[in-house]
This record gives sequence, C-alpha cells and structure tokens, in this order.
Amino acid sequence: MKNHMSISTYKIKGMHCASCSAIIEKTLQKIGGVQSASANYGTESVKISFDETTSPEKLSASIEPLGYSLIIPVSDAESMGMSSEEHAAHTGQNQSKKEKMEELDAMRSKVIISMPLAVFSIIVMTWEIFSKLGFLPDISQTWEDFFQLLFPVMATYALFVIGKPYLLGVYRFVRYRKANMDTLIGIGTSVAYVYSFFVTAFDKIFSSYINVENVYYDITIVVIAFITLGKYLEARSKLKTGDAIEKLLNLQAKTALVLRQGKEMEIPIDQVGIGEIIIIKPAGKIPVDGRVVEGASYIDESLVTGEPYPIEKKEGDMVVAGTINTSGSFTFQATKVGGDTLLSHIIKMVEEAQGSKAPIQALADKISSVFVPVVLVVALATLVLWLVIGTSFVGFPQALSMGLVSMVGILVIACPCALGLATPIGIIVGVGKGAREGILIKDAETLEKLHTIDVLVMDKTGTITKGKPELISFDNYSEKKDEEIISIVASLEKKSEHPLALAILSYAEEKNISEMPLLSFEAMKGKGIKGMIGGTEYYVGNMKLMTELGLSFDTESIEKGTKEGKTPVLLATKEKILAVILIADAIKSEAKEAIRELHKLHITTMMLTGDDRNTAEFIAREVGIDDVFAEVLPEAKLNKIKELQAAGKIVAMAGDGVNDAPALAQANVGIAMATGTDVAIETAGITLLHGDISKVVKAIKLSKMTMRGIKQNLFWAFFYNIVGIPLAGGLFYPIFGWLLNPIFAGLAMAFSSVSVVSNSLRIKAKKL
Repeated sequence: MKNHMSISTYKIKGMHCASCSAIIEKTLQKIGGVQSASANYGTESVKISFDETTSPEKLSASIEPLGYSLIIPVSDAESMGMSSEEHAAHTGQNQSKKEKMEELDAMRSKVIISMPLAVFSIIVMTWEIFSKLGFLPDISQTWEDFFQLLFPVMATYALFVIGKPYLLGVYRFVRYRKANMDTLIGIGTSVAYVYSFFVTAFDKIFSSYINVENVYYDITIVVIAFITLGKYLEARSKLKTGDAIEKLLNLQAKTALVLRQGKEMEIPIDQVGIGEIIIIKPAGKIPVDGRVVEGASYIDESLVTGEPYPIEKKEGDMVVAGTINTSGSFTFQATKVGGDTLLSHIIKMVEEAQGSKAPIQALADKISSVFVPVVLVVALATLVLWLVIGTSFVGFPQALSMGLVSMVGILVIACPCALGLATPIGIIVGVGKGAREGILIKDAETLEKLHTIDVLVMDKTGTITKGKPELISFDNYSEKKDEEIISIVASLEKKSEHPLALAILSYAEEKNISEMPLLSFEAMKGKGIKGMIGGTEYYVGNMKLMTELGLSFDTESIEKGTKEGKTPVLLATKEKILAVILIADAIKSEAKEAIRELHKLHITTMMLTGDDRNTAEFIAREVGIDDVFAEVLPEAKLNKIKELQAAGKIVAMAGDGVNDAPALAQANVGIAMATGTDVAIETAGITLLHGDISKVVKAIKLSKMTMRGIKQNLFWAFFYNIVGIPLAGGLFYPIFGWLLNPIFAGLAMAFSSVSVVSNSLRIKAKKL
C-alpha cells in the first residue's frame, strides 16, 4: 500500500547563505519517507514532501546538529482559545517579522561593537602603510608596544564573541563535513588569528623561519566586522523584500460586529461562522467574504485588487475580507471565513510563489552546492603554491606570509551569498509587486516564462468583454422622452425572466429612472412580453413579435447591429414601433489600450471563442486583435494552443470559464480572470484580480523587469567571485604586483550581497 504524501512549507532558523540551503536539502532528502526537499535562501524556508513514516519534528531533529531547525506550527486543536496574536505566533505567521526584528537587533549590537574596533584597526594599519611611504611620521615605540598588546585582545574578542557563528561553522565542518559561508569566514579569520598568535607568543623561536614582523590581527578584526555589517545590511534589506505578505496580513480584521439573536456583538474573527450577519460601519474593515443583504456603500479594494477607486456595493454584491468601507453602513452575510476567504488565498498564493524556485535558479543552486568545497581546496592549493613556487622568488618567510594572506583572502571573498540571493530575492520582490498590482502569480517558473511569450490567446466573454449583457444604445422613434421609454421597458422587464431583462433594469437603476405601475402582464414565449401601463398596452420583444403585429421597422440597421453581436429589443404599441434598444456583452473599457500595449511588446494577439463568428470578428476589429477563431469547442481551443506550440510559439492563454481550463493548462502560461470560475483560476499560473485585461500587460512588464533584475544580480554575483578569487589568490602578483588584502575581500564580499538585494529592491520603485 502506497504511503500518503504530505507537502508542507516550513520557515527555517539558522539559514545564512546559499550553501546552507544545499546542506539542508541534501540532509533532509536522505531521511526515510522524504520524497523531495527544496530550500529557499531568499525566503529562509523549505518545502518538503514526506509520508506518514516521518514527522516535522524528526525532520527538524535531523538538521539541528548542523545549526538549523524547522519552525513547526501547532495544530488548530492546540491553538483553540488563543488570541489572534498568540495564534499567529504559534502558527508562525508573525514569526518571520518578529524573530527577524529580534535577530536584527542582536546583529545591530554586534555591528555597534565591532565597527569601532574595525575603524581603529584601519586607522593604525593606514598609519603604518603611510609612514613606510614617508607620508606620515613613524609610530613611536611606546605606541607600537601598546598596539602589540591591544590588537591580540581586540582580535580575541572579535573572533570568539562576535565571530562565534563562524567558529561554529568550522566546528560543524570538522564534525559533520558540512561547509557553508560561516565555515569559509571561520577558517579564514581563525588562520589569520592563530598564525598571528604564534608569531606574537613565539617570535624568538620562529624569527629565523618566518616573517615575524607581519601579524594579521587586524584582518581578523576588520573582516569579522565587515561581514557582520554586510549580514546586518542584507537582513535589513531582506525585510523590505517580504513586505507584500506583511501588508496583506495587516489587512486582516481582528474582530467582527455580528448580529446574534437581534443583538450586536463584537467577536474575534476566528469565531465568525458561514451565514452570520455582519454589520459594517463607516471606515470599518470587512472581516470575511460575503454578500450584501441590506444597505449600500463604496468599498476601497485597492490593497487586495490593485483598483485605485472605491467600488460601489449594494444589495446582492459580494464584499471581500480586508477591504475598507469608505462611507455608508450596510450588513452582509458571511459566505467564506478563515482560510477560505479571497485574502487568505492571496496570502497563501503569494507565500508559495515567493518560496518557489525559478528555472534560472538551477544554475546558481548547482554552483553554490559545490562552491564552498571547491573554494576550500583552491584556498589550500593557493597556500601550497605560494610555499612551493613563491619561496624560490621571495624566500620562505615572505612566501608563507603572502600565502596566508592569499588563502584568507580567497576564503573571505568567495562566499556564495550574492549568488544564492540573486534569484530568490528577485522573485520575492517581483511576486510581491505583482500582488500589490492585483496580479497573483502562482510560482516563480510562471513569472520567468511570461517574459518570453510571443502569442497571447484570449477568450472573448469575460476576458475582452464584461461577460454580462448591457444596454449599448437605443433609438427613440416616439414623441416620448428617453427616460419615459426606458421606464416603460423596465416596468415590463421587471416581471420577465429573460437574461436580457437584467441589462435594461441595471441601466434604469444607473440612470435613477423609476418604474411605472403595471396593470397587467403576459409573457409570450420565444417572442417577448406585453403589459398595460396607464391605459396603454405595450409590447416588448424581438423582430418576430413585431412582424406578427404587422408593424414595419428598419430591418437593415437592426441586422447590422445583430452582425456586431448586439441583440435588438423593440418597444411598440399595436399601432407603431416606439423604440429599438440594442443589448450586447460590452467590451471592457481597458481592452483596446491593452491590445495596443501588447503590440508594442511585439506580442501577437489572438481571440479563441465559442461565440458567433460575426460577433467575434466585430469585437476583434474594435479592439485591434490580430487573429480570430470563433465557434470553437473547448477541445478545439486546446488543440489550437498545441498547434501554436508545435509551430515554435511560446503561448499565454487568458480566459475565465470552465471551457477555458484545458487550454489554460496546456498554454506555456495560463492567465485567469478572478471574476471567472474556480476551475480556471486553479488551472492558471497567473490570476488577474477584477478580471482586468490591462493587467496582462503589467504582468508581462513585471516579468521582463524581474528577469532583467535577476540576470543583473547573477552577473554581479559571478563577477565578484570570478574577479575576486584570482586577485585574492595572488594570480596577478607576478605581473602587476597586485595582492588583495583580506580586509578588502571582506568588504567586497559583504557589499556583494547588499548590492544584489538593493538591485532587486529597485523593482519595487519602478512603474509598470
């Protein structure tokens, strides 16, 4: 019998670099019952697929000796009776922010202590260099003796107190053969310290073998200070990258005002049940999803949907958790609560997307996993080469001194942090920015693929058009005012069950046109309706009904409208036609501009619809779509996508219905309208809130922007290492006399990570 697999994502404590993620993945994958493990340094989390033979506690125990642990949320049963803050703390929802802030405070304290030590060391080091060059007077013997006593004390504090995590990295390497960034820093600074200590303590013994004039306490002090500063700046920057989730979490209301047994009661959000009546007052936050049952207002949905203007909500309309009531009061009935609300789905989707890996990351991951062991070998080989080859040129004491400097420089500059951050930080910022713009991205792979598409295939109804009938135009042939004509038609249509009736009633409501008393009413199946208003009998119906009444009308103009997908509704008395109303599924206001923008991005647009050919071709002409395939079944939509892919096209498909689901799944990138069906949304890689087609353009621009940022990040990450390692190793010393001091290596390494994070944060500021 096959074991049931569970897929869970856990936050990780103790993850400091890209090689950490490789160690965590490899360790977890060796555990029985674990199918796969994918660690993400950017989000400091791991996604694990495991069966019931193992447990989160067992998984955490396996990585604890290596300095890591999983943050395991308690079950809902255990968290009953807690406040929402306590519950969030237990489930780890607020762990990231709270613990990161505590960690940041601890790091800040280390920076405040270590940086003055580093500055002092640099001043003394600069003084020594400039005095040798004749720019400054020599340091007096008294000060020289004082510094010889002071520097070992400062270096001891820097290494054993501030640098404790790096020493632990060395211990774990010796004990478990697992090396990460901390190992490299730990070995480098320890070697500099131990060498200096032996020179200081036994200078008389070693003076004939090595250069006792050179000690490297300053390297230990300054490198640890710079790396600590770099890690602090990186952690502070990374907090800014994940603020999309924090903003979404802050949208959640803590309490709800419900109506129970005729009384208003304020209760915690987690106690609200489906079907409860909730009261919303001006400036109140909507606590759960629901349908308005009484009252009306304007709701600010900008932080959930990206829509800039408050949206009117009246009886029967849906409201969404996390949105803000601006003016009126109303009551609504809860339809979705807890984890089922749209806001909860958005948070979950953003979290999963930010934690997922893009294909471009595979290369960086592969390099990072082998990078640290290779660097250790290269560093050791460099020392050996200096001793073997350098001795014959500069003598053993100088060769040993330079070899140690080169070895420490390589260990310090080669940390693959920037390489490990390059992709995940870009993805975190990109997905977060998308969420704020109302573009929900399911995973990193989708975000990466989107910038490569060359064909966008769209459904018509609900994607290009609004998906519901609207009164488009009407011609008044009577002496009555337009308002009176609409009032007559609306009064009759109120009793009708025809789908087109809603379009006329909505128009009347929008224009504040009141209805008239109806004295009699009769539905004529397949033709229309008739009724008595104020002593006159009126008929509302199709051309067939008017022909039967023997009335003449302009068939040519009506047929022209029909070819454009408009449905004619005629109003008449027994004597004459009073008005012709045209109803259609209106084109979305943003559609034309969106297609124009897509063409600017060199993307071919195509409409694929099951609707009438004439209607489809008219709408395509109106908005500027390149190609139309109408009257196609869902299977034909799927085959058309396959056909385009077979021709070498990278295809995105935008749709909103169940009939679009197979095509959305087949496309390289599926884009669903949030106004559509759950099936379409589940199948697609991207969901556009509010069903706004112009957001497709923004999504493509976001993908291009994010991928450009990631490629820049990878370039700089590789650049630091490719240039830095040979320079630190002394490759250019025989030619140019260049040798990179480990202090500058530490500075370069620290700021490589900061530059990668800062470059990614630029995406947040850019306009889509």
